[in-house]
Amino acid sequence: MSEEEKKYSKQLLSKTVVTKTGKRFGEVGNLVFETRTGELIQITLKNPTGYAEGVELEKDTKGSLIIPYSAVIAVGDFIVISEEDIL
Repeated sequence: MSEEEKKYSKQLLSKTVVTKTGKRFGEVGNLVFETRTGELIQITLKNPTGYAEGVELEKDTKGSLIIPYSAVIAVGDFIVISEEDIL
């Protein structure tokens, strides 16, 4: 992984996570990678909204809500996810 990619991963932390219809889920709290390949697998949420808590997302061992990275459809000022891919 190049140095540029490492910086990019760190820039995802604390970005707001929203659905493509604009529903706010919370902020990126942590990133979970596959150690062998470096593939990004999951995003854990910090400061989840009531809406996110009502969607019944999976939780990690610390009780944080998890969003599979496969649900991410865009990364910019916000992390945009496809709600259909997580329900």
